[in-house]
Amino acid sequence: MTPLDLDANVVELAPAPGPFPQPPPLREMAYRADAWTPAESERLRALFLEDISIGDMALTLGRGRGAISERIALLGLRRNSTRSWTEFDDAELTRRYGTEPTATIASDLARSCSAVYARARLLDLTEGNPPEWTPWEDAQLTEGYRRGVPLAQIATLIGRPFGGLSSRAGYLGIVHANHPPDWTEQETARALELAEAGHRYTAIVAMLVGEGFPHRTIRGFGLAIRKLGYGRGWGRAWTPEEDAFLGKAYTEGTSLTPLRRQLGRTAGSLRHRAEYLGLRGLHANRNGWRIGPDWTEAEEARLRADYGRVATKTLAASMGRTKASITTRANVLGLVHGYIRPFSDDETRALEIAFRTGVSIADLALALDRKAMSVSKYATNHGYQFGRRPRRAVTLEGLLAAA
Repeated sequence: MTPLDLDANVVELAPAPGPFPQPPPLREMAYRADAWTPAESERLRALFLEDISIGDMALTLGRGRGAISERIALLGLRRNSTRSWTEFDDAELTRRYGTEPTATIASDLARSCSAVYARARLLDLTEGNPPEWTPWEDAQLTEGYRRGVPLAQIATLIGRPFGGLSSRAGYLGIVHANHPPDWTEQETARALELAEAGHRYTAIVAMLVGEGFPHRTIRGFGLAIRKLGYGRGWGRAWTPEEDAFLGKAYTEGTSLTPLRRQLGRTAGSLRHRAEYLGLRGLHANRNGWRIGPDWTEAEEARLRADYGRVATKTLAASMGRTKASITTRANVLGLVHGYIRPFSDDETRALEIAFRTGVSIADLALALDRKAMSVSKYATNHGYQFGRRPRRAVTLEGLLAAA
């Protein structure tokens, strides 16, 4: 089943189900000065679709903000807003965040769940215990599972984490259309929980086996969890709130992992957006998101002096770093490893002399300060087959003098 493409204009999969109260028999309606006329409702709908703020709607229609919000909810209008946040919006979000479902707050503020999450993080708001699920959230979850919508999209749509989706789906007794046929609901929920926590697939497979679940191959596990929609983006346009949140994370040097979950974005999506916005230079740590101690000037000076002259493994151990760290920093500094430097004319001459005078590859490598394998490969490419030869001490100068 092809995943549904939830673009920025799709903010619900299905309306909240009934049962709804039956209206009483029609009778003559008492006159109310504040009753909504059909023309006012259509005007409100048009203003809503133009992304006008609730305060401006209230001024245009001559009604209070509460009346506008209530009418928007009754008309079932939802949107992804690109409007700037007002002081009233921030105050309302601060008062209600963590105690009410994110979807409810988003509906009342006429915004998307991802925009509410982003603004809450910018305001340093923290969530309490997860609020109760609403009928609207259950309707989106049920419809999304039935249509095989990727879980990442459903989670962002209704503002719930993967773990919450799996738990609620189990409670409702529903199964995702792309659910692996030989996986139990418990295994799926646990796998998504571990994936959301940032563990690699290899580690997740081992953890699941340790917890008593069947052993899965890495390939099979990856296909199954990706088919459910984990970690897949779908090209949503970035909102100003999300850009501001990403900029704040880079400026303060905070972890991107919570940001990925809250915004429903992949690590690659965050990285590409940061590159597009030019945020690399704004990060508080001069080495970006690299894990490990910063390089000092003294360490860089030693790296320049010893790289290519001392074995990388030995150099890394003496400096208390990994080989990957050494090679990465050397590449940043533009250093070229001594063992992969081009052969000079003198070295090429020494190779020819060594071949004629019976010098072994091992002794020639020591004289040239290169790896024996590198010298042997270079010799073979130039038609010199050394074979087995006795060892003897030689130097580059001695070989050239023997010509």
